Amino acid sequence: MPLALYALTAGAFGIGVTEFVIMGLLLEVSASVSVSIADAGLLISGYALGVVVGAPLLTVLTARLPRKAVLLGLMAIFTIGNAACALAPSYGLLMAARVLTALAHGTFFGVGSVVATGLVPEARKASAIAVMFTGLTVANIVGVPFGTWLGQHFGWRATFWAVAAIGVVAFAIIAALVPRSEAAPEEADWKADLQAIGRKPVLLGLAMTVLGYAGVFAVFTYIAPMLTRISGFSEAAVSPILLVFGGGLVVGNLVGGRLADRNLGRAVYATLASLAAVLALMAAGFASPILAVVLTGLLGAAGFATVAPLQMWVLARAEGAGKNLASSFNIAAFNLGNAIGAWAGGVAIAHGLGLARLPALAALFPVAAIAVAVAAMNSRRPALS
Repeated sequence: MPLALYALTAGAFGIGVTEFVIMGLLLEVSASVSVSIADAGLLISGYALGVVVGAPLLTVLTARLPRKAVLLGLMAIFTIGNAACALAPSYGLLMAARVLTALAHGTFFGVGSVVATGLVPEARKASAIAVMFTGLTVANIVGVPFGTWLGQHFGWRATFWAVAAIGVVAFAIIAALVPRSEAAPEEADWKADLQAIGRKPVLLGLAMTVLGYAGVFAVFTYIAPMLTRISGFSEAAVSPILLVFGGGLVVGNLVGGRLADRNLGRAVYATLASLAAVLALMAAGFASPILAVVLTGLLGAAGFATVAPLQMWVLARAEGAGKNLASSFNIAAFNLGNAIGAWAGGVAIAHGLGLARLPALAALFPVAAIAVAVAAMNSRRPALS
């Protein structure tokens, strides 16, 4: 893989840290800005909303710009946003800074996916996307635990200053390594791009992404209470077990990319089916502590194995400059799935389903995604088979 691809990985790492590290610092943040833990949790929802809105909006606004310039601009927004988080004196300004930071998220992964596929031969395109997304998985294994530790020992603002510093480093690496030739088409037309997004195969691909990730986050959002109340682990054991989940993310991400390079259609089916199977097994086996650890790792692997195939599906079904917008929309779809899954899991628990039955409910989402995949495969163009 070319070095320029690892420059994109560095940017993905920084974005992954800033998205997830707030989960480990809710107590510190809520006390600092004088809000409840529930209100502090809305900082996560606000970020997700920023991704959903910012991904298509910034992609349209930057459609006529060279892709390298877009990536550098997005890393600048990312860095400024994290610095603003570190300086925010109130909850409202912290929320605004989080949303500002999130604006760069979807477009970076969307445009970055297009750039990544342009850096490698046809047979390595899905693997290139997987390598870029490895930055996100490594962020969960290394960056988030370290950022949480840093915030707990030196204050949560120190964590955001550290992430801002990562943004500066990523900006420099992208500036040095990503080739200037990666430019957007000269005649970018956002109306034509939206028409490309409106094609049935693309819309079905976005639906698969939303449903697949809703299944992941319907369970992962509540993984800590599941581990303590069902499997019998102590609260102190949750963090080490989540490292197993992070390891699964890395493995699944790379395997999903390899599978998609070999046969995209089969990879979509296989990864979604694997996710549904793991969720079903979690419903049956989470009462065993050993099986709970294994299944937590498998959830990470199965969940992230879907990323490269689903991202590649949408890219392959979009046309021309519409690839940028389609790619960014799919990143927004991942985040929409996160929000829907967390909401659905919460509703199910509130209505008495219970934590033990939650994975069985979650498995219905990837099963529905497979049904959508069947319709999507039947609507594909012969040239893309």
